[in-house]
Formats: sequence, C-alpha cells, structure tokens
Amino acid sequence: MKDFNGAAAWAGITAFVWYAFGAVPLHIAVSGQLGLSTAQTSSWIFVVWFTGAIASIWLSLRFRQPIPITWTIPGLVYLGTLADRFTFAEIVGANLVAGVLLLVLGLLGFGGRIMRWLPLPIIMGMFGGSILSYVIRMVSATVEDVAVAGTAVVCFLVGRLIGNPRVPPVALAVIGGAIAVAFSGTVGPQSVEWSVPTLGVPDVAFSFSAIIAVSLPMVVLAMGLGNVQGLGFLLAQGYRAPVDIVSSVVGATSIVNAVLGGHPATVARTGVAILASSDAGPVAGRYWASIVAAALTIVLAWAATPVASLLGILPQSYIFAVAGLAILSAFQDSLEKSFGGKLRFGAVAGFVVAATPFAVLGITSAFWAIIAGLLASALVERRELLEFWRAPVSGGK
Repeated sequence: MKDFNGAAAWAGITAFVWYAFGAVPLHIAVSGQLGLSTAQTSSWIFVVWFTGAIASIWLSLRFRQPIPITWTIPGLVYLGTLADRFTFAEIVGANLVAGVLLLVLGLLGFGGRIMRWLPLPIIMGMFGGSILSYVIRMVSATVEDVAVAGTAVVCFLVGRLIGNPRVPPVALAVIGGAIAVAFSGTVGPQSVEWSVPTLGVPDVAFSFSAIIAVSLPMVVLAMGLGNVQGLGFLLAQGYRAPVDIVSSVVGATSIVNAVLGGHPATVARTGVAILASSDAGPVAGRYWASIVAAALTIVLAWAATPVASLLGILPQSYIFAVAGLAILSAFQDSLEKSFGGKLRFGAVAGFVVAATPFAVLGITSAFWAIIAGLLASALVERRELLEFWRAPVSGGK
C-alpha cells in the first residue's frame, strides 16, 4: 500500500466511470442487434468485465504497472454489423478461434515483435488521433452544457492551477461536475433496476466463412490496435511493459470470454490513457489506478443491469466532459512524443488517418493509421525509419 495515492485512486474511479458509461451502452445495443436473450446478454456482459478485471489486477500487481485489460470496443461494433450474416453460435465459435490465435501469437512472442516493428512516434500519432474525438466531444459538451460540463472543466483547471498532487484535477472535475448535475436538475427520472447476471455456455458452431470474417479481424483489432496503442503508451511513459506476457494473458482471457459467449479481450487503450497519465500521480504508484478501476469493474460485472440503468440518470455532458478531461494530459503527451523528435511526418500521417472515422474491410481507421504512418516514413523519412529498426528496442518480456 506504500505506493497508493489519491491521484491514482481518482484516476481509477474516472476510468471506471468511462467504462460504465462509455462502453456499457454500446454492449447493450450490440446485444440487441444480435437478438440475444436476457440470459445471453447478462452472461456476455459479466464474463468480459469480470475476466478483464481479474487479469488487470494480476498484471498490475505483478509488474507494478497500470495494465488495464477490458475488451475491444471496435471489435464489438464490428460484431454488430454481422448480425444478419452469421448465427450467434457461429460468432461464438469464431471468437473462440480468435482467442486461441491471440494466445498462440502471444506465446510465440509475436506481441513483442509488433512493438519492435512499429516506431513509437507513429504509435503515439495514431494514439493521439484515436483519442482526439474524446477531447472534441468534451469541448462540444462544454459548449452545449455550460452548467454541468463547464463546471467540470473549471474545476479541472483550478486543480491544475493548484498543482498539488494531493488535489487531483480530475477529482475536482468529477466532484464539481456531480454537484452541478445535482443542482441543475438534469438527473433523469428513471429508477435503478436491480438483478443478478446469469452465466451460460452458449451453443458453438464453426464455419470457415465466420472464421475469416470474424476471427481474423478480431485478432487485428485486439492485438494490432488495443495492445499496440495501450502498450505503446506505457512504453512512452517509461514503463518496461511485458509485451509478450500481456499478449498471452489477453489471449487466455479471450478464450474464457468466448466459452461463456463473450468476445476477445484487449489492453484498454482509453483506460491506459487515463490510468497511466501524469494525472494518475507518481509513476511508481499509477498501477494502483488500474487496481482501483478493476476492483470497481468487478462490481460492474455483478451489477450490469443496475449500472446500465444509470445511463438514463446522469447526463451525457457530464460523462463526456469528465472522460475528455481525464484523457487530456495523455493527449498532450502523445503530441509531444509524436512531433517532438524523429519520424514526425509518419506521426502526422498516422494522426490524421486515425482521427478520421472510417472502416475498410470492417477494420477501423486506427489500424490503417499504422500502415499510413509506416508508408509515409518509408517514403519521406527512410533513413530515420531504418535507424529505428536497427536500434535496440525498449521494453521487455
């Protein structure tokens, strides 16, 4: 407990707020698209949150690093688009195959090779472009709801002005914004619903077309996007991220998820942006932020239905503002590491592509940002790119 601090605790709470209000609604919506029953939906929600929380706690305590494991949001969105193409049993089978592939790639050290091949400036450019929308959404929420979001922003700025680690800016934003919600009367009239999730092993079917259409994109989205962005940010913060071990844990977690009807796990890139940023306190104690978030996520796993009902109670402007403020320092850091040294043109290309919302072959722009950044550097900064590939890599197993 010697590394525990208030800033880390508040960062963990903020990450949990983002998980609950940024991801749960999407999960429920996709379950509806797939036509799942209440039992199937509750099993899915429980397993992906619970296994991710357990993996996060173990990794964070084992390596003293903020390593949050959740599930791939782009992957979930992609599954929703396949509702009319495959049965749920086929999707479960494809997710199981994806989990096995992720585990094998992790055990073979492929995760470490990905980090070795991808220059940090390009990764951070991609990361900055990917989270830009959260910052923009914070600004939009502030303009549209000055009373709530504006209060949160002002409280955050006051915290930055104070500059005391014992007074985390994000904590002031959370508290100040919550008080503004209470006084503004924007709390919704809905009541909280209480129920306990049920677990069930769904039917499993394997089809070649589902494996091609689901498994391979899931591997790319989980390892090529979440792991690369999240672990890349940890490396940029000076951590020796255990890339291969984390990749293996993600694979094992994904297998357990699939058995109970869930989809693949990944390193939470948004979670890392909150939990590993400077606002999470001293570097040595930031792993506590991940532990706090994971502990609260276990509660979320057991209380999926009541947490979901809160979506009709708290205004979106509050959630958007707090999440954007929590990510702000990570966004600033990504810009500094992208454009403050070599391979800046590749970083710019990666940033611009990642910031543009599109999908090709069912894969979102963040993946194509990696390709664009590498191609841009290969064309314009070839010497610098070759120097990076020949140099020793930071980070470890």
